[in-house]
Amino acid sequence: MRTLSGKTLFITGASRGIGRAIALRAAQDGANVAIVAKSAVPNPKLPGTIHTVAAEVEAAGGKALALKCDIREEEEVQAAVAATVDTFGGIDILVNNASAIWLRSTLDTPMKRYDLMQEVNARGTFLCAQACLPHLLKAPDPHILSLAPPLNLDPKWWAPHTAYTLAKMGMSFVTLGLAAEFGPQGVAVNALWPRTVIATDAINMIPGVRPELCRTPEIVADAAHVVLVRPSDDYFGHFLIDDDVLFAAGVTDFSRYAVDPKADHLLPDLFLTETQLARRPR
Repeated sequence: MRTLSGKTLFITGASRGIGRAIALRAAQDGANVAIVAKSAVPNPKLPGTIHTVAAEVEAAGGKALALKCDIREEEEVQAAVAATVDTFGGIDILVNNASAIWLRSTLDTPMKRYDLMQEVNARGTFLCAQACLPHLLKAPDPHILSLAPPLNLDPKWWAPHTAYTLAKMGMSFVTLGLAAEFGPQGVAVNALWPRTVIATDAINMIPGVRPELCRTPEIVADAAHVVLVRPSDDYFGHFLIDDDVLFAAGVTDFSRYAVDPKADHLLPDLFLTETQLARRPR
């Protein structure tokens, strides 16, 4: 069975939530993990820092490098990539997890919020890929995995929050372009998206969301692991759904990922079509 043992992962937004979960799952294999995020000091409203996650990675069996980095800043990204290569000898996997969210209408979206989402989501994904690719192209099985949705131009996803949808789809379009450019060169560039809302701090940005109707970040981490242990040759340009990936890998019981296993339904995530939702594995 293939594992991530000895692989080096550069994970953005890794101080909490899905990024942290992916880091810990990789650590169980004995991977090297660069924990890249802005959170270097404790915040009473947002638990977790790059240092607490680094300690968790080490305790789980991996090697950790905590890197304070704002992915909007080119110099900081370049420095974080250089530190990762200096420490671990290279980079095998880039996980573009960092993202900014603001689910408001056009007239309720300050330009400061608009700019933040564009700079973190689409531009940050592009910048991190640009900085990591010289090293990924030297790796034996390189991957870029972005936490981005399947491309969807249905106006129902654009009208309520045009700015956020544009920023998030920007990550998807960057993934599409990078896959076409670097997939033929052996880099597995793909996107992964949860079928249901995931119980992270980001759900506080979604009005009316009840955490007990969500899944935990571990389902995305386990799905990411399945993707990232695949040989990279000829595996690119896919927009994957977390439980589809796990179902194809033999998982049939998803109850362990539910915040409340007794919940009679789960909340579907944004940007999925009726067809995508209808093929939900059980």
